[in-house]
Amino acid sequence: MVVAPGSIVRAMVDLARRIAVARGDVAADLVVRGGRVLSVFTREWLEADVAVVDGFVAGIGSYEGKETLDADGRYVVPGLVDAHMHLESVKLLVDEFARLVLPFGTTAVVADPHEIANVLGVDGVHWLLDASAGLQLDVFFMAPSCVPASPFESPRRPLTPGDLESLMRRRRVLGLAEMMNFPGVVAGDPAELAKLALGGAAHVDGHAPGLLGRDLHAYAAAGIYSDHEALTVEEGRERLRAGMWLLIREASMARNLEALLPLVRELGPGRMAFCTDDRDPEHIADEGHINAMVRAAVADGIPAEDALLLASLHPAQWHGLDHLGAIAPGYQADLLFLPELESFVPEIVLKRGRPLEPVLTPVVPDWVRQSVRIRPVTASDFEIAWGGGDARVIGLVEDQVVTTSLVEEPRSENGLAVADAERDHAKIAVVERHLGTGRIGLGFVSGSGLQRGALASTVAHDAHNIVVLGMNDEDMASAVTRLAEIGGGIVAVSGGAVLAQCPLPVAGLLSDAPLDVVIEQSRACNEAAAALGWQGATPFLTLAFMALSVIPSLKITDQGLVDVDAFQLVPLAADVAVPAAR
Repeated sequence: MVVAPGSIVRAMVDLARRIAVARGDVAADLVVRGGRVLSVFTREWLEADVAVVDGFVAGIGSYEGKETLDADGRYVVPGLVDAHMHLESVKLLVDEFARLVLPFGTTAVVADPHEIANVLGVDGVHWLLDASAGLQLDVFFMAPSCVPASPFESPRRPLTPGDLESLMRRRRVLGLAEMMNFPGVVAGDPAELAKLALGGAAHVDGHAPGLLGRDLHAYAAAGIYSDHEALTVEEGRERLRAGMWLLIREASMARNLEALLPLVRELGPGRMAFCTDDRDPEHIADEGHINAMVRAAVADGIPAEDALLLASLHPAQWHGLDHLGAIAPGYQADLLFLPELESFVPEIVLKRGRPLEPVLTPVVPDWVRQSVRIRPVTASDFEIAWGGGDARVIGLVEDQVVTTSLVEEPRSENGLAVADAERDHAKIAVVERHLGTGRIGLGFVSGSGLQRGALASTVAHDAHNIVVLGMNDEDMASAVTRLAEIGGGIVAVSGGAVLAQCPLPVAGLLSDAPLDVVIEQSRACNEAAAALGWQGATPFLTLAFMALSVIPSLKITDQGLVDVDAFQLVPLAADVAVPAAR
């Protein structure tokens, strides 16, 4: 990259000015006075001024400034950084997401945009990069490594090595996003190894649910040094012993914070960081974002200094963001003023030394909206011919993205397997929605509690085809048809009538409505699901993960049921022989 001479001169002038302010020879733009300032490096609280110039901290000590802001005894801590998340899961355009999380103290996020990549290809990722430029919220990206996530998923089209390299040449793209095809990496699949050898792929995020022992070491030996999929202390410990960063996740569905905090107590916070992965907008609005993880950790006995380290410096260090995560000379002046160390809700947020400002809404072109292409469906498309016997059934695990693989006999009528509320068997289908192929995968789910109606979504990780769960074929067809009519989203249907919907016309993943409207619609859909009998939290996020074929144990895509442990497609009938996995 050629740097203009004028840019070099400007950088030198800015640096000289920062140094002069640090020496005390020139007044700072802003001095924050009267606070207790956290040094994340020594875990001390310093009673000192913070001198800010050109959006950066120049020094900590005694300073004079053109403006003075009295912290009035508050705790002054660095802005919080989300080490791994998916913007699309929040259902909001990035400007609305910024409006939501900045007041909670999240000043930077590292996003994996593989959701929009599955729907719109590399062009969609470039658009999201452009749409997030210029926000006060720093949005960094990792280039989606697995589109498709596995050979069993059907995105609009795969990302090529050239696509990935074009992304990794962009500013704010830090490396290669979570390597979800962990079986391929462990097996030394040439296609996966080729991605790891790409220019710009020196920094790689991981995704290795349940991986232990030699297989985990093989994964780390490939140069993949983080994982956010650990569920237990034992899994977390093995990752740390293998030299990996443990990204502790507290999503709306996969809630792993409480299970992994014993490692923080035992070993300290080294090589650990917080992330949210996938959170619903109403979850953030009600509880907070990364600050909610800090609050929960402290309530569980973790020292506030350690919890804040996990939420600021450590995610920045893992991703090589050397200018973020600390209040120290040369670091970006992202400052939170906390009245106490219990709720961790900031009274004041300064981003680059400035108060929060209005956010401009990005332009959404038509091609980003036109993403749902299906053949018309009828109730007969969801029929399952059945001659009796046991079936493979997806078993839900409460508050987790993993599932169990059950063998149970479905109820049958007139030669068809049908949903049965008494057995807690709901029917599930995944309808291909990118190319209009008409391909539909069919199966059963246990553990939803659904009594009637159908729930459907175009948010279905990772290929984001339409996933629909229902108790009768007519409502399933009605729900899928409604999603096609509104250009994507989530919907609850009963008796052919739409009970609630949240349109997501941007790639079938994001709303173009204001935050308050999206939260209201999302809540209404969750309440409608509960009225239909859904048990547990986050019905639509749970539904979305039923289609993710790289998280154990049994999942479903438009191609059929996937035994993730064996990493192969399997028939619905449990007594049908399955060829040995290659």
